[in-house]
Amino acid sequence: FFQAEDGIRDDLVTGVQTCALPIYDCSKPGSPDVVNIAAYRFAALRDLKPLRERLLTACRDWNLKGTILLSEEGVNLFVAGAEGRIGELLALLRAVPGLEALEPKISRSDEQPFSRMLVKIKREIIAFGVEGIDPVGRPAPRLSPRRLKEWLDEGRPIVLLDTRNNFEVEVGTFKNAVPIGIRRFRDFPRAVDRLAVADDRPIVTFCTGGIRCEKAAPYLIERGFQNVFQLDGGILKYFEECGSDHYDGDCFVFDKRVGLAADLEESGRGFCYVCQIGRAHV
Repeated sequence: FFQAEDGIRDDLVTGVQTCALPIYDCSKPGSPDVVNIAAYRFAALRDLKPLRERLLTACRDWNLKGTILLSEEGVNLFVAGAEGRIGELLALLRAVPGLEALEPKISRSDEQPFSRMLVKIKREIIAFGVEGIDPVGRPAPRLSPRRLKEWLDEGRPIVLLDTRNNFEVEVGTFKNAVPIGIRRFRDFPRAVDRLAVADDRPIVTFCTGGIRCEKAAPYLIERGFQNVFQLDGGILKYFEECGSDHYDGDCFVFDKRVGLAADLEESGRGFCYVCQIGRAHV
């Protein structure tokens, strides 16, 4: 029914050094025991087919579920499972040349939010459909969540451009943000034709985890827009560092949790996949 965040949706090794994750005491009553990671990295990858088989075998052996997209331009993933096994997956990925600096966004849940494990080879790790956009060689400037909060606290005039799909925006977005007005991310280039910024205010693009802005922000610069930034790490990183300040609602995520509150806990939303409307606290 829709294209998922960062191009992913849930079609709902011996000798690897374990990677440590932040400590979380799962012995506490009510503590979530499933670790959810979202990560991407633009890098020139080779030998995708053997890498796919290696990752799929490892993830199935470790009882991990979710989706990993591989492309010659990099990797994009949403995976959930036991903390130790997630650490092993990260170590396996970081052993791939070009992915050494892969950093996940981490949240936790009481239940597994994905139904199965998929590892796919794609032309793009985030479908955009425009040739020549190079997030590695010609990226847009990054704006940290804390710096964005400083600008918003100061009341600095900026354009907060929400690059996500319309139904995601309905669940939550930054106060006074401008939605680009699309049903799927591949529509972004055409939507830019309707975008008018009448002054020299900085344009700060944002999305869920950052990957869509890796292409959206450079595309805006290519189209002649000035003073364009991308929110580093997206809404989830902003939640992690700044909480709910200047944000209304939840952040839509493309798994069974549907929405995350500013504390990165499941918000209790439901979602109608026919009308694409989030339902609060179902």
